[in-house]
Amino acid sequence: MKFAVIVFPGSNCDIDMYHAVKDELGEEVEYVWHDEADLTQFDGVLLPGGFSYGDYLRSGSIARFSNVMSEVVKAAEEGKPVLGVCNGFQILLEAGLLPGAMLRNQGLKFICRPVELEVVNNETMFTQAYQKNERITVPVAHGEGNYFCDADTLKQLEANGQIAFRYADNPNGSLLSIAGITNEKGNVLGMMPHPERAVDELLGSADGLKLFQSIVKHWRDSHVVNA
Repeated sequence: MKFAVIVFPGSNCDIDMYHAVKDELGEEVEYVWHDEADLTQFDGVLLPGGFSYGDYLRSGSIARFSNVMSEVVKAAEEGKPVLGVCNGFQILLEAGLLPGAMLRNQGLKFICRPVELEVVNNETMFTQAYQKNERITVPVAHGEGNYFCDADTLKQLEANGQIAFRYADNPNGSLLSIAGITNEKGNVLGMMPHPERAVDELLGSADGLKLFQSIVKHWRDSHVVNA
């Protein structure tokens, strides 16, 4: 499986993402600059964390207009796995690939520490290697991770099983402790915690590796079926 790690001006977790895929997962991966206009050679797309375009105006609001985002949208429409972490999640929200919005953390402070997550839905292509309600440890590092949406959207998220992860202690004030959501189709995941920083016990946790393994397993299983 071949992954694209999208690099925007201001991205700073692209190397972590690349390392997780190449060295821990053992799959192909390439950096793709934000002005690229073709992602057809890639099987999956990863939007890393950071401060794209300095987070001017609003986190992710400028990056969503980068040339590559039309290709990210196309990949999502084709059913390819698209993962946005932290700033990547914010970009997916701004691009309309996921519903809702991100507010400043409750308390208005930047949070950087390991947190405990609950796997709410383990039947997505990103979570099938986990057990339902499994508790995992993954670090967060953000100032605007307070997820919010209107009441109708929240009902949809719950009814469709789109809430993938919840915080055990809700460090940022997110609605219903939401840490990660998918689109209705289930092939786009946005999450504020950093699974790419939890892929080896030397980092303090390897709990994030199962997320990447889930993507690869789903891709291989679907290609065997379609072969």
